[in-house]
Amino acid sequence: MKKILKKWSVIIVWLWCMLGWLAAQELPTTFKNPILAGFHPDPSICRVGDDYYLVNSTFVWFPGLPIYHSKDLVNWKLIGHAIDRPDQVNLDGLPDKLGLFAPTIRYHDGLFYIVNTCVGCKMNFYITASNPAGPWSDPIWLTDAPGIDPSLYWDEDGTCYYTGMTGVEKEEWPTQTVVFNQELDLQQQKLVGDRYYLTNGHANNASYTEGPHIYKVKDKYLLLVSEGGTGLYHALTAHHSDSINGPYVSDYINPVMTHRHLGEDYPLHAIGHGDLIQTQNGEWWCIMLGKRRIHKETTLGRETFLSKVIFEGQTPIFNPGEGKVLMEQLRPDLPWTPVEEDATRDDFQGESLGMKWCTIRTPQETFYRVDEGKLRLRLRKQVMDSLVNSSVLLQRVQHHCFEMTTKMSFRTSKHHEQAGITLYRTNENNYKLMKDDEGLVLIKSFEGNNEVVERLPYKSKEVYLHVEGSGLKVQFSIGKSLHNLKPIGGMQSLVVIADGHGNTQFNGPGIGMYASSNGKESDNWAIFDWFEYKGL
Repeated sequence: MKKILKKWSVIIVWLWCMLGWLAAQELPTTFKNPILAGFHPDPSICRVGDDYYLVNSTFVWFPGLPIYHSKDLVNWKLIGHAIDRPDQVNLDGLPDKLGLFAPTIRYHDGLFYIVNTCVGCKMNFYITASNPAGPWSDPIWLTDAPGIDPSLYWDEDGTCYYTGMTGVEKEEWPTQTVVFNQELDLQQQKLVGDRYYLTNGHANNASYTEGPHIYKVKDKYLLLVSEGGTGLYHALTAHHSDSINGPYVSDYINPVMTHRHLGEDYPLHAIGHGDLIQTQNGEWWCIMLGKRRIHKETTLGRETFLSKVIFEGQTPIFNPGEGKVLMEQLRPDLPWTPVEEDATRDDFQGESLGMKWCTIRTPQETFYRVDEGKLRLRLRKQVMDSLVNSSVLLQRVQHHCFEMTTKMSFRTSKHHEQAGITLYRTNENNYKLMKDDEGLVLIKSFEGNNEVVERLPYKSKEVYLHVEGSGLKVQFSIGKSLHNLKPIGGMQSLVVIADGHGNTQFNGPGIGMYASSNGKESDNWAIFDWFEYKGL
């Protein structure tokens, strides 16, 4: 009997080892960029032990400043938002290009910090949390801090420094800005002491020097900044000093990372606004924003990319031997930790919406509810074309080829009541496919001009609404069933939501549901059974 047990124990151990070996063989050795697709600009990152946390800017989307968690720098899970209460920041009245600009996330002495700018609000502030998933504190406004894109750095003596950018009194060249450093007294909650000006950029015509971060590498201070604006000429430059307050010397190889030299037709451009992180295994990596171009247009906005970094002396070398962001490369030397992907279909189970859903500008009242497996969207007098919060719910468009479908129940006898779906970039650039008292109508808003593309009669209460995008083309469809969809409006152009053309180049596109009573009071609701978005 003992021999049999011993034999089986050996077999079990062997099988266990084989299963482990087979599992190891299936682990990916590479990753693909972007690591966060769609509207994910201005990334910042921090590490606590073997956990990584990332935040992006969101401008007038609410909730704002999404917080992502990862164990391997490649697989990221949305765990919360730093701005998720209406009384934290009021975004009403702000154009889509304003609001919550580039945040920086840092961790010090048991507390997480995000320092950020709300352009059009009270400008610079910081918030704190013991848990990065939230809740985060109310903003502490730094009324004496000028400019945008602040960062925080704790020196070895525990002093906290605020690094920001601002304009100059007398420009020596167009679009000249300056990066400065000043102590932040966290007890007094204000900047104190002298302000030190660190750099105008790496050259005597550097433009829009911004997005500064300070690190300590090999006993010297490294200042990484963005330059050139957030378009084609975006770049990262490095500067070095023996003292945290300078003087800083520009690295000989600047810019240390850019795609500006690859030309207008290169499919990945606007690389910049990066943040360095050192892993627990000693590797250096950099997250940064970039734009994927398709047919010379950028439809997905600024996304988050990842690049390997090594140091040669004090100089950061990005993707050695390549010098550019790679769409696929060897992944970080970290345990592969995949996260559960979001379901493509939302059946509206439970009592609240998933974290991927957002609205535009700050809601001052509840305009939807989730119950009995349905989403109920209240018609309000606010309209999407204005600069206030309307009854709109969006999730990010993350693919150049995508499909969206929903089933809606809605009936009205009033001409001013409408409900349906929207493909949104700004209040002046969007598509709306709406049901009203007459039927269904496709409306295109482009550079502030509204156009009724097509109107079709439709009597049934229930309707399936469908969108399919591919490249720069998009087709809207309607029907009484999924198997009987009829195009409405013919093939349309995604240039409507692309960078430029009246759009801000800061944010990105969303797709979702919209309802309005267009300036009049209403007690009507639109009901959505489910909503599905997927890449093709």
